[in-house]
Amino acid sequence: MKAFLTRKGVTLSWRSYFITALSYMALGLFSSLIIGLIIKTVGEELQWEPLIEMGSFAMQPEIWGGAIGVAIAYGLNAPPLVVFAALFSGAFSASVGGGPAGSYIAALCSIEIGKLVSKETKLDILITPFVTIVVGFVIGFTISPSVHAFMTGFGDVVIWATERQPFVMGILVAVLMGWALTAPISSVAIAIMIDLEGVAAGAATVGCAAQMIGFGVMSYRENGIGGLFAQGIGTSMLQVANIVKKPILIIPPTIAGALLAPIATMGWLGTEMVNNDSGAGMGTSGFVGQIMTIQTMGFTQEVLISILLLHIIGPALITLILSEWFRKKGWIQLGDLKIDY
Repeated sequence: MKAFLTRKGVTLSWRSYFITALSYMALGLFSSLIIGLIIKTVGEELQWEPLIEMGSFAMQPEIWGGAIGVAIAYGLNAPPLVVFAALFSGAFSASVGGGPAGSYIAALCSIEIGKLVSKETKLDILITPFVTIVVGFVIGFTISPSVHAFMTGFGDVVIWATERQPFVMGILVAVLMGWALTAPISSVAIAIMIDLEGVAAGAATVGCAAQMIGFGVMSYRENGIGGLFAQGIGTSMLQVANIVKKPILIIPPTIAGALLAPIATMGWLGTEMVNNDSGAGMGTSGFVGQIMTIQTMGFTQEVLISILLLHIIGPALITLILSEWFRKKGWIQLGDLKIDY
């Protein structure tokens, strides 16, 4: 059995299902729902109907659900027929109220079973997509809505707790979501699956931004301007290998996020920072977190100043000060933060 699964590319591993699959799910979401929301927001600001229509279409459940299915199948190296049929699995689950989490479950199950039957019969062109679609339909119809309800219920608890204990929960959400962004899992997928919104999403954005801006600034000595942009508006995940070798590296940006999050959730700059689920886990990647903050809060001078201080300037200064102190102590040495990009 093990040899058969290996031959079919079915690994049954935590890494495949909760790191690789979630990471590619995030790419699917970004290529549909998130970019659609950005396009729609720009269209509304410019009052240009074609952009609004374009963005609205990309945000439809069948579109982002299908994108999730195809993205996960591609990430798990599924055969072509499974990849194309996985579009149905993700799209159908989303269309029946399964949400992103439901699309993830339906797509993942249908893809792995589709891989098992792929090229096992002479009627592969019929059997493989048929099995993949049927499994996606069954999972999407029976399990996905419950999974979505559980995930959003959990998100509601996080939001509720953050609203009532904004100081402590703001720190906790910022730290955990920041770690999720830097780790080889997807903070974007997590935020969207649990429907993270409000001040909790605002704290998450601060924590994620602190990781990205923080690592970009603290590693400038090793990686230069290219590394600053690669991490600052790309992803701090580039530092994962270095963090595994030397876990202390993650402390400066984590402290930065923890210090700044209460300022955001308590409204100490004049207003509580809030965001939506699409921006909560993005940090400063492509400045989506900031665009979504503006989309949620409105474009005002107060909001713009808060974004600059809490998402960019604050993380940069705090992380730089801490990392330089760590370097003087010998805890961080030249070359520890070198990345390939």
